[in-house]
Amino acid sequence: MPDNFHNPLSNNISLKHINKLAIPALISGVSEPILSLTDAAIVGNVDINATESLAAIGIVSAFISMLIWVLGQTRSAISSIVSQYVGAGKIDEVKNLPAQAIFIITFSSILIILCSYPFSEAIFRLYNASGLILDYCVEYYDIRVLGFPFTLFVIAVFGTFRGLQNTYYPMIIAIVGALINIVLDYILVYGFQDIIPAMHIQGAAYASLIAQFAMALCSAYFLIRKTDIPLLVSFPFNKEIGRFLTMIGNLAIRTLALNTTLYFATRYATDYGPKYIAAYTIAINLWFLGAFVIDGYASAGNIISGKLLGGKEYTKLIRLSNRLMKYGIVVGLSIAIVGAIFYYPIGSIFTKDKDVLSEFRNIFWIVLTMQPLCALAFIFDGMFKGLGKMKDLRNLLLISTILVFLPILFILDYFNCKLHAVFIALTFWILARGIPLIIKFRKEFLPQSQNN
Repeated sequence: MPDNFHNPLSNNISLKHINKLAIPALISGVSEPILSLTDAAIVGNVDINATESLAAIGIVSAFISMLIWVLGQTRSAISSIVSQYVGAGKIDEVKNLPAQAIFIITFSSILIILCSYPFSEAIFRLYNASGLILDYCVEYYDIRVLGFPFTLFVIAVFGTFRGLQNTYYPMIIAIVGALINIVLDYILVYGFQDIIPAMHIQGAAYASLIAQFAMALCSAYFLIRKTDIPLLVSFPFNKEIGRFLTMIGNLAIRTLALNTTLYFATRYATDYGPKYIAAYTIAINLWFLGAFVIDGYASAGNIISGKLLGGKEYTKLIRLSNRLMKYGIVVGLSIAIVGAIFYYPIGSIFTKDKDVLSEFRNIFWIVLTMQPLCALAFIFDGMFKGLGKMKDLRNLLLISTILVFLPILFILDYFNCKLHAVFIALTFWILARGIPLIIKFRKEFLPQSQNN
């Protein structure tokens, strides 16, 4: 019998209810960075060309993340629309929307594979990869990209569950995928006795591919068995498909701006040399991990804010934002403190190269300092997605990338600051993303809450 996810629950915004959504979302959200971190940790400790292998995984992960984030915005769009209909008590009107969204996005992902696969070497030359690093990039990408449709399928299903106010099943699916990836990484990278040969960086790619496929199967199972939402696509298109595609368009442009930031960060780090791109790979993946931990509360904001907007409960919306700000800052500070305590051991998990570790430790403090700032930016980013205000997010990312991140990066690079240039520019980029969202949110919804 399908679970009833859309019980109004009095539109609860207590800490208990927020954590009930945020903690499973946190766990499921870290699945993608865990795939890359596991690959980096295991491949970075092999006996053959460990630094070059680690650098290649960093470059490819940056590009794959760009693809996932551009098309993976289906999660936010589906979640926003479904949660608003849940809040309004009209969920039956959008039951066929998720299947249509999954169909559109999966078809698009196949087209991207067909277009990018023959040109993988040229793509990674744009990241300044060359020689052995370029060879490893192509080897890793040509396998791992095949999991792209599975990843987008999973993301769309996660969006459906979030719209239904449920983050439990996405958490289960993510745990399954992460465990499969970790086990297969060890087996395929290093080999297993005389049965499975050591496959080095290709083994890491196959481990991720198999894990993504397993997550897709689990997602289909839970959606069919635990909800009333059909997986089989039906026509005509739902009346909300136009709004869905508009949201996707705005979020795609926003994500292209976001990935322009990551592209230049990765390109400059690569240009500084192998030890710098290897150190950057460790730092940026730890930054992603911290971001996805904080994103658990951003996801709760996304889920609940859409429902509150659908029910026109503006006073609760303001109270929700205040609570999430406090919780986010506490989580961000906690991550920074844990990172500070384990400042030196952390890098050694990924590599034993002293030069790489030295460069990593030179800039890791900036990553830790960013965490509370990231909390504010990501939480309000999540709330704006839940409210369906994708145009505002698009414009802000364009401004913060073009007018903040790039100028600071270029100036500091001119003064030969190397990785400090990259991570200082990222810090100001985060500030430029977060502060305007807080101001705009309170300006719009405080008057409405008073009228409530």
